[in-house]
Amino acid sequence: MGAGGRMSDPSEGKNILERVPIDPPFTLSDLKKAIPAHCFERSVIRSSYYVVHDLIVAYVFYFLANTYIPLLPTPWAYLAWPVYWFCQASILTGLWVIGHECGHHAFSDYQLIDDAVGFVLHSALYTPYFSWKYSHRNHHANTNSLDNDEVYIPKRKSKVAIYSKLLNNPPGRVFTLVFRLTLGFPLYLLTNISGKKYGRFANHFDPLSPIFTERERIQVVISDIGILAVLYATKLLAEAKGVAWVTSMYLIPVLGVHMFFVLITYLHHTHLSLPHYDSTEWNWIRGALSTIDRDFGFLNRVFHDVTHTHVLHHLISYIPHYHAKEARDAIKPVLGEFYKIDRTPIFKAMWREAKECIYIEPDEDSEHKGTYWYHKM
Repeated sequence: MGAGGRMSDPSEGKNILERVPIDPPFTLSDLKKAIPAHCFERSVIRSSYYVVHDLIVAYVFYFLANTYIPLLPTPWAYLAWPVYWFCQASILTGLWVIGHECGHHAFSDYQLIDDAVGFVLHSALYTPYFSWKYSHRNHHANTNSLDNDEVYIPKRKSKVAIYSKLLNNPPGRVFTLVFRLTLGFPLYLLTNISGKKYGRFANHFDPLSPIFTERERIQVVISDIGILAVLYATKLLAEAKGVAWVTSMYLIPVLGVHMFFVLITYLHHTHLSLPHYDSTEWNWIRGALSTIDRDFGFLNRVFHDVTHTHVLHHLISYIPHYHAKEARDAIKPVLGEFYKIDRTPIFKAMWREAKECIYIEPDEDSEHKGTYWYHKM
């Protein structure tokens, strides 16, 4: 995955790991003015087309796997199942991305429609829609703030745990990456791991969790009901078709969705060129600019371009995905050296970030003592 060429885009500069500047000479208003007006338009018909398209493709994958894989000789079936899991997880990740857009009110002009579509799509993929919508909104409001961001908050050198030092080797990094990709999202939802420290236990299923405000708590309950309904439907399906069938056809692809989601967001927010800020240095536009686009090759399109339009997304999150590339290209001349896309092949990038981005510290000789950068152990 990934194009593999660092220099295929002029915006990448001579060294993709070179740090981005921290004081933009432009405003959010300047960026919005550079974007064609139609890019801000949301169409419920066009957005719905992508939902229907992805559902049809997902059904085709299901039909082919359910009909033909059981007919294959054993050795070929062992090869066919992983192909199905990858393809199905990929297209379902596209549906998850559309649900994510609903949470940003980028699906249509009607909040009720957005929430209804997002609730169904995310619940079916074991994601509590409203709960995640609100914590994700807080992430967008506080991106790369060491004090207030909601997720991917790196540790300072003095806070690096002993186990991180023990895992600072190739087998340890493999274990860390596998753990992050498979259990990272469920543990984040259940325990707020890698999230903001609230001073008491926080998760995405407790309506009284400190993550949420008073007005959001009833919708957290609705999210829980959605997840419970899907769990019950899964139980009924397992009783009718068998646990092995449900696991192979549905649960493993959903796990793949969670893995793709963690991989995408991890790479968007973990890079040697990106700063983090404490309260003395952080402001909204600095934080929003401290993300990076990634190239997932052919999966960019399958994932509705969320992978390589993430900088734009943090600046203006309500632009629908089918206008995102045009809007991104429109603001790139304004962003200049503040825009970065890393086209390093994804597995290579994942390994590099796991090796190099261990803890953050400010530069000793810098006047910006509240600006922190990644370092390796």
